[in-house]
Amino acid sequence: MEALLNVLVIGSGGREHALAWALAKSARVSKVFVAPGNGGTAAAGGKIENVAIGHSKSDFSALVSFAHTQQVGLVVPGPEQPLVDGITDVFKKAGIPTFGPTSKAAHIEGSKAFSKDFMKKHNIPTAAYGNFTDYKTAREFIEQANFDVVIKASGLAAGKGVLIPKTKSEALKALKSVMVDREFGAAGDEVVIEELLLGQEISILTLSDGYTVTSFPAAQDHKRAYDNDEGPNTGGMGAYAPAPVATPELLKTIHETVLKPSIDGMRRDGFPFVGCLFTGFMLTANGPKVLEYNCRFGDPETEVVLPLLDDSCDLAEVFLAAAEGRLDAVPLRFKNGYAATVVMASEGYPGSYPKGRTITFDKAPANTQVFHAGTKRDGDNVVTSGGRVLTVTGVSDSLQGALDCAYSCVKTVHFDGGFYRSDIGFRAIKYLHEAAERKTGLSYADAGVDIDAGNRLVDLIKPIVKATRRKGTDSDIGGFGGVFDLKATGYQDPVLVSATDGVGTKLKIAHDMKIHDSVGIDLVAMQVNDIIVQGAEPRFVLDYYACGHLDVEATRDFIKGVADGCLESGCALIGGETAEMPGLYAKGDYDVAGFAVGAVERTEILPRMQDIEAGDVLVGLSSSGIHSNGFSLVRKVVAHVGLDFHSVCPWDTSKLVGQALLTPTRIYVKPLLPLVHQRLIKGMAHITGGGFTDNVPRVLPKSVQAEIDASTWELPQVFKWLKKAGDIAADEMARTFNCGIGMVLVVSQDNVSAVVEALTASGEQAYVIGRLNSASGEQQGTAIVTNTDGW
Repeated sequence: MEALLNVLVIGSGGREHALAWALAKSARVSKVFVAPGNGGTAAAGGKIENVAIGHSKSDFSALVSFAHTQQVGLVVPGPEQPLVDGITDVFKKAGIPTFGPTSKAAHIEGSKAFSKDFMKKHNIPTAAYGNFTDYKTAREFIEQANFDVVIKASGLAAGKGVLIPKTKSEALKALKSVMVDREFGAAGDEVVIEELLLGQEISILTLSDGYTVTSFPAAQDHKRAYDNDEGPNTGGMGAYAPAPVATPELLKTIHETVLKPSIDGMRRDGFPFVGCLFTGFMLTANGPKVLEYNCRFGDPETEVVLPLLDDSCDLAEVFLAAAEGRLDAVPLRFKNGYAATVVMASEGYPGSYPKGRTITFDKAPANTQVFHAGTKRDGDNVVTSGGRVLTVTGVSDSLQGALDCAYSCVKTVHFDGGFYRSDIGFRAIKYLHEAAERKTGLSYADAGVDIDAGNRLVDLIKPIVKATRRKGTDSDIGGFGGVFDLKATGYQDPVLVSATDGVGTKLKIAHDMKIHDSVGIDLVAMQVNDIIVQGAEPRFVLDYYACGHLDVEATRDFIKGVADGCLESGCALIGGETAEMPGLYAKGDYDVAGFAVGAVERTEILPRMQDIEAGDVLVGLSSSGIHSNGFSLVRKVVAHVGLDFHSVCPWDTSKLVGQALLTPTRIYVKPLLPLVHQRLIKGMAHITGGGFTDNVPRVLPKSVQAEIDASTWELPQVFKWLKKAGDIAADEMARTFNCGIGMVLVVSQDNVSAVVEALTASGEQAYVIGRLNSASGEQQGTAIVTNTDGW
């Protein structure tokens, strides 16, 4: 039999009472000390006992001394301030397992500016924002913003540092109150100003040991003080769980796009998160977005989710497993049912309120629990000592039943001036009723296809696509087909040139990194570069996007990349197809393809095979990196050396591996078109899959062989690393990758200077990399790469 465990819970609110109550249920727990506790934990009896030690930084040594004396085997800090101050670090140094993040990890709540930058770095969906330490700059940001804003004190402000003004004038006053009048003290020295998000809010409490991620049912709380969401903001006036709006599909999306990437990101950034991560979400029309992180259990969310734990689930074992890095070995189990919590507050809250009023309790109904928050013992009585006095929780098989239980228990508690909201759960009840009325049969959405999401996407991308319009098309989308007026472009005897391509397994990196715009550029580049080598000017592009679940924002980002590629190459995006195919693609995965058409006067078609001859010179244009070919081998090399896409990039330490590898393919259209029209180029080879040895021969007559001298340009660092890390032979490099040269031109000796000068003037790096030699036999129409020893 395992040794009995003494637990120390640190804090004095309803959250700490609920934690102590749940921990005391463990058969393994002998004692639950609460420092300093409240009137509820003082009166709880049994295993629970208050300790008269605070939790400010000056109390840490006394807490450690007490823990050693009482042989405490697990510490559970409740509030955010001691966590930010480093209480976990202190107990870890003392050798006592602690369920809570280190000071460095707690910074995810301690600085809202830091947390927003973290979300941006790890592509976690959140509102547009700016961080400010200068009042004048922040004021200018608000004045210029074309959206409603939320103003947040960056530091800890006891849950009160978020202001939601309704007008620009109110926003400017709120900013002044935070930064100039210092309403929240030093917490407002830096502010986050972000876009106001609209939708329903949910909160998710997630346990982690730095690797494993497991969550409680999603909860919804009520911030406004009075019924109908009126009155000032509070720390929370009630909550319920699980929130019906948090469907299994939504929770899976949240886990994959926010919770796991957050825990993984903190670990990769050097501060693994151990403890409870509270994440607040807004469920917007464009998917769930993060409002905030907290580094601890929420309040009153804790009081509503802990009663849902299954009787077989030992919370002490769960916390200890997380603290010891083995959370995957101890499951978190829940009852089938609902819980609802109602907060009873002192009159005047959230402003000033009276204290010391006696509270009396009648017998509580079955399936209810009263957790104390702002209470203390006064002799034999329990009296009020805070704004939020009690949280009353009911549990039932249905949400309405849980609400009824909670409100019946509220009626058994009495103190002068107490008030509570009578409409907790009104959103969920309305949602459930509306869902029941709508549910008359199966729909396309039930099969996993969201037509409404597709319509939202079209609305989002219309202005993006419109920006690519050019002569011949207005780039309007939404019709059955894209229209291009070739006559309007002024051709006399045009020939159409088409190309189609994808992005290949580079998409796997985009999926992992959640960076989607760059592969949109890649898609366009692969096609328009193939078109320009024929001497044609790309005129229009269509794209195809196939996925298992339509992520509107990820798809929008991809199409924004396609549009950027179109603008860079001078062609129009005139249409496309988005196909949502659940079951064929995994959620979060997608594939893309594109189709492009260009036009060229019949007399300018390339290559001009009859003009290409021995003595012609090969001019190479530098690539931007690997471009879009060879990524199956690239991914193999990365895994071979024990890295992943979130590792620091070994050839560019300012980036992660995935960020560096997602550098988009260079587009060569605009620098090359003038040279084509001047007939200075005889032929071109786009260096894609197959490298030099497969692509250059495609533009050569049988009478010549291309000799490419690898010493004429420096092999870029990414290719040097790949060659060394994968022990790849030079000839394999030359037939797999572009090795730093993305386009090869065949130019007569007389025109080399003019071509190189023109390309350099347009911003390209051009190198004379070889020549064409007379060939016979097996050498005819081939390409060789020499002097690769320097690679």
